[in-house]
Amino acid sequence: MSDQETVVTAEASAMGEVKEWLAKTIEAAGKTVPEFEYTPRSVSHLHHLVTLSKAKDEAARLVARDFRIKASEYRSQAARIREILENVGLAQESLPSNVVASAQVLANVANLLNIRDTEMSSFLVAMGDISLRKTGVEEKRAKVHKESKLLLDYTRKAIARLTYLKRTLAQLEDEVAPCEAQMESWKTNLQVMAAKERQYMQQCANYKAVLNHAGYTPEVSHRVLVEMAEHRKELEKKTKPILDTLRSYQDLPPDKALAALAIEDKKRQYAAAEKYLEDVLQSALANSG
Repeated sequence: MSDQETVVTAEASAMGEVKEWLAKTIEAAGKTVPEFEYTPRSVSHLHHLVTLSKAKDEAARLVARDFRIKASEYRSQAARIREILENVGLAQESLPSNVVASAQVLANVANLLNIRDTEMSSFLVAMGDISLRKTGVEEKRAKVHKESKLLLDYTRKAIARLTYLKRTLAQLEDEVAPCEAQMESWKTNLQVMAAKERQYMQQCANYKAVLNHAGYTPEVSHRVLVEMAEHRKELEKKTKPILDTLRSYQDLPPDKALAALAIEDKKRQYAAAEKYLEDVLQSALANSG
């Protein structure tokens, strides 16, 4: 048999199991199997469910069988114990109601503690286990209480912080309008200052052009001009007698020889004064540099 034939046979077997399981399960619930298309994918999924269902059914049958065996053993043991109690005069019907109630409470406690026998050691062990559990629960409760207290403290701080932030936000929202008005004013002033800056820069450029045209250099400062003015005054004081002498010569009779001598003398004096003025200017410029 080829591999393909083996696969087809396995699919057919799986489909048969699926149909049988669906019919058995759904008809047991009083319903009919709905019509649907049996695709390889759906058949594979349903076959997987069939396998799981059968495995769980088998496990449930085994557990139920074990429970039935144990119940039969417990009934036999109960009948034996009942017979023993009746023989010694301790039948349930002959016992007082308070003893029956106490025995019932003891049985409930034993079931609660999962005790399998009536020995005192079993009760002590169970009570010790309960005590340990109680201690553990109390420790966990204290830890949770501490954490809850810490979380409550954090929550209170968070609420206080949130309240402060809300109040700050409201205050900032109230200050938005005045700040916007002030910003608009600053914006207007900034535009005016920018215009003034452009105007002053243009005036400064014009003044620089005028100074360059006039031959101004950075060496010519106010102090230098003041010193030059003072030297000019001194020169005027020195040249004033010479000018007065020249004016007095204008009243003399014309004499070519004397006039030539006087002119030469005045030229020398003027050249000396001019040289002195040039030396003073050069000295002033050198000191300012």
